[in-house]
Amino acid sequence: MKFTLSWLKDHLDTTAGLDEIVTKLTAVGLEVESVEDPGKGLEQFVVAHVVEAKQHPNADRLRLCTVNAGAETLQVVCGAPNARTGLKVVLARPGAVIPITGEVLKKGKIRDVESQGMMCSYRELKLGEDHAGIIELPEDAPVGAPVTEVLKFDPVIEINLTPNRVDALGVYGIARDLAAAGLGTLKPLRSNPVPGKATSSRKIDMGLAAGHEHKCPQFVGRTVRGVKNGESPAWLKDRLQAIGLRPVSVIVDVTQYLTIDLGRPLHAFDDAKLSGDIGPRLAKAGEEIAALNGKSYTLDENMVVIADRTTGLGIGGIMGGEPSSVTEGTSAIFLESALFDAKNIAETGRKLLLNTDARYAFERGVDPASARMGIEVATHMILELCGGEPAEIVDGGKAPDWNRAIAFNPARVKSLGGVELPEVEMKAILMRLGFTLSGSGDAWQVVPPSWRTDVESWQDLVEEILRIYGYDNIPPVPMPRASMPKQVLSTDQKRWEVARRALAGRGLNETVTWAFLARAHAEKFLGDLALVLLANPISSDLDAMRPSLVPNLAAAAGRNAARGMADVGLFEVGPRFEGTKPGQQTLVACALRAGHTSARHWDGARRPVDAMDAKADAIAALEAAGAGVAGLQTYAGNASGVPAWYHPGRAGVLKLGNQVLAAFGELHPAILAALDVKGPVVACEVFLERIPPVKKKGVGAARPLLKASNFQPVERDFAFVVEAGVPAESLLRAVRGAERELITEVGLFDVYEGPHVGEGKKSLAIAVTLQPKDTTLTDEQIEAVAKKIVAAAEKTCGAKLRA
Repeated sequence: MKFTLSWLKDHLDTTAGLDEIVTKLTAVGLEVESVEDPGKGLEQFVVAHVVEAKQHPNADRLRLCTVNAGAETLQVVCGAPNARTGLKVVLARPGAVIPITGEVLKKGKIRDVESQGMMCSYRELKLGEDHAGIIELPEDAPVGAPVTEVLKFDPVIEINLTPNRVDALGVYGIARDLAAAGLGTLKPLRSNPVPGKATSSRKIDMGLAAGHEHKCPQFVGRTVRGVKNGESPAWLKDRLQAIGLRPVSVIVDVTQYLTIDLGRPLHAFDDAKLSGDIGPRLAKAGEEIAALNGKSYTLDENMVVIADRTTGLGIGGIMGGEPSSVTEGTSAIFLESALFDAKNIAETGRKLLLNTDARYAFERGVDPASARMGIEVATHMILELCGGEPAEIVDGGKAPDWNRAIAFNPARVKSLGGVELPEVEMKAILMRLGFTLSGSGDAWQVVPPSWRTDVESWQDLVEEILRIYGYDNIPPVPMPRASMPKQVLSTDQKRWEVARRALAGRGLNETVTWAFLARAHAEKFLGDLALVLLANPISSDLDAMRPSLVPNLAAAAGRNAARGMADVGLFEVGPRFEGTKPGQQTLVACALRAGHTSARHWDGARRPVDAMDAKADAIAALEAAGAGVAGLQTYAGNASGVPAWYHPGRAGVLKLGNQVLAAFGELHPAILAALDVKGPVVACEVFLERIPPVKKKGVGAARPLLKASNFQPVERDFAFVVEAGVPAESLLRAVRGAERELITEVGLFDVYEGPHVGEGKKSLAIAVTLQPKDTTLTDEQIEAVAKKIVAAAEKTCGAKLRA
């Protein structure tokens, strides 16, 4: 929200300077983003008098001027067509910084004649776009005086508005806040009714279908005939340009001006281009509007258009149409001041990708009682600037009922705000803000004004009183010292943290992605989950909550690959969303690897990532989170619960009993194609909340002290022949359970399939480590353990010791 200082003072009678106003704005909750003071940096420029201006001896279009700067007389070469004897000008002397270029002015020669200064135009001082000639100052301007004391500068203030402060969308509302805070007096608004001198030739046709009336509850209009449209006066153009708006014509500029001045959007139609009655209706499916920005928009049946008897004239509450717009030849106008539904305006603007000042105001909520006021203020301005004869106001619909009383106990200002104020002062603050009060004691009834739709509860009233009183005036109170409670983390929080550490320790980079994604991508990762769509997405391509963390991580890997980083490892710990109700989400640790396991090297020892890398990541996260990884079983195939987005035959799940704790594998080629990511890409998803609770030690508890044995470990190798379909993991588990006291480690080091073991068979070679604790193992003890191992392998897996 931008406005100039003089604009603010049109509504606020105050002697306060710029700095004081800026400070007070932030104090009352209207945070100042920036202040652009055109006079800042012009302190070195002075008023000078052109004593003589004569022809340059070596150039036809240059003048050689003798300039009196007060303390000295300088020779200046100037090319401006209005440089002449007797003129008062703005002079830059050597050493001054020229605002438009940022360069320091130096003496120099122009066509062999020395120039000792520079007479400046408005553009060179960044005071406007006029550079047709140099600035002509008043004849009574004192020579040698700083130009900042002669020219009038209008600083531009920009404030950062919170969405609830719709009353401060207009300069008048900002002035009201400052006046309530004691920084001057609010001037009365010129909104007295202008009597109509003729009956309106048009009526309002409220053409909205039943059930849609709320989309435009009120439509107010007025015809003004005999207007003279043309260029706006300088003060109006200067203010619009100062805040970044483009002046068009006086009638259009009045509507632009009042949108910023009052926070009340208006629109003017060329009355001669209208046919019959006018009003709001729902657009027809596929109806097109040629808008004022030169673009054509296709509407749907949920959007509101302003239409006459024959055609749509504009997009209601957002932008008018080009065919019915006013021009220099316009002699009669129809003014529109309407109310629109905030939600419908926001939806229409998003669908059409159309942002305007009118949309910005209406989607936040315009004062529901401002429609007639806006027409009256606009009528006053148009009659003053364009002349004309107003007709009677025509009105359709009615303003929504905004009256509401809030029960308020003034003692709550102290209990909630920590400051004790006299009741008289609290009443005065609320009344200056436009609130109406009744009642006494601890039972006040407070009615907010129509422009404060954000005030709904007694807490809001306390806030209003405190911000105007001044938060800086609240006395500081030290907090009592208290012993800090011991930090307590839930099991899920502990698992979250240790899983993060484990995955980071495996060389993966932690990533935080959106909790939502495109619907088309979400549908490919649903499995048996429900699709959760957003009612109000921040973007049309981010309209679904993620049913898995894999797609967003894969997309991140794809973006890295597009930038030359094809070999990446990423992980994220966060929720996947399974429904629309609270609690319908599951905490998941997801890791993803793409490309190769390492960078290129001269020994050629790198390989593409595979499903076993993803499985190792999953086991590491599960082990860190307290899962009993020794009891995990690996299953493959969709019947085992392997998600469909993994490659069949290159994926699996890790189960503890019947519970799936993790899924892992290589992403399906069709999924990679849909995500526009090149493979290979592998991933794992660890479901932290499914891990059974640890009975004694908590998640992340310190490991027990190492009890090192003084005796030498013994390692023995076994080669078993099993059916080709027997998982190696089954054999390892069987061997591990054959002698739990002595066997400390079991590992697979070779797999062989070929003619030496028979058709449909394979050989699994394993290494078994025995660690004695009390005494050195004898050959008999080792042989006894070996028999147990062979027996367990045969019983569990049908394994035979290979000859």
